Amino acid sequence: MELGLVGLGKMGGNMRQRIRNAGHTVIGLDHNQEISDAKDTADLVGRLTADGQPKVVWVMVPVQAIDPVITELADLLSPGDIVIDGGNSRWTDDTRRAAQLAEKGIKFVDCGVSGGVWGLENGYALMVGGESETVSTLMPIFEALKPEGEFGFVHAGKVGAGHFTKMVHNGIEYAIMQAYAEGFELLEAADIVESVPEAFDSWREGTVIRSWLLDLMVNALKEDTHLDKIRGYADDSGEGRWTVEAAIDHAVPVPAIAASLFARFASRQDDSPAMKAIAAMRNQFGGHAVKGAEDPSYATPPIKH
Repeated sequence: MELGLVGLGKMGGNMRQRIRNAGHTVIGLDHNQEISDAKDTADLVGRLTADGQPKVVWVMVPVQAIDPVITELADLLSPGDIVIDGGNSRWTDDTRRAAQLAEKGIKFVDCGVSGGVWGLENGYALMVGGESETVSTLMPIFEALKPEGEFGFVHAGKVGAGHFTKMVHNGIEYAIMQAYAEGFELLEAADIVESVPEAFDSWREGTVIRSWLLDLMVNALKEDTHLDKIRGYADDSGEGRWTVEAAIDHAVPVPAIAASLFARFASRQDDSPAMKAIAAMRNQFGGHAVKGAEDPSYATPPIKH
């Protein structure tokens, strides 16, 4: 197959290579012309020969850039052509984008992609939403990207279902990482465990908590035993928030995912106002000591090593 791929960042660039490795033609476009195959969107579309088949363009750009790219493609593609949104889009935006393209007769598929920088080697898990006929047309590309074997791909349902599934996947990811992180902190704080990295390493086989995220945690600890080189700040890209919002809309309790999201918010506070309020209340009802900002012991005590 032929594919146009807009966005050749950390994931897009490796996806281009993996699809090419499977024998398909990929014409890539990126704002960095040094890695781009086409000079602009019009050039990319023009270089897709189609040869009786629909032109297919996969959009792999940051959320804020998706709508401008979709709008540009709507004016360049022809009826029957296909646009795939593989970014971390909110599922509620998929219906709007599909309708925008449908006005020109262009088909739309949303695809949640997981695999990160390891996808070139291991393959990408793909969660797809769209019409069955359109998804079937794209299966050679999906087969090229997914891991070998029976797992790693799902046609989750209609337009929006792919990104909704990926959103929930990322919400689960938040909670799993938070559990590993809390376990790490507790092991580090206790004097009884001599090697936290070895403890984590031992869990990689034969335990019920083994996972690829655990493998990645072990890799990080091998590079930086106590994670001293990393600031305790964790960003969020949106999917955790959307998962909690969707849970509220559907009256589904997700306490672990919600707590992991709020923990990330807490990581951004150098001096938590909430903890100040708690300290003040403890002082009021029990006379418990509070630390003033001028107190040299005011700062959070370091983790024991």
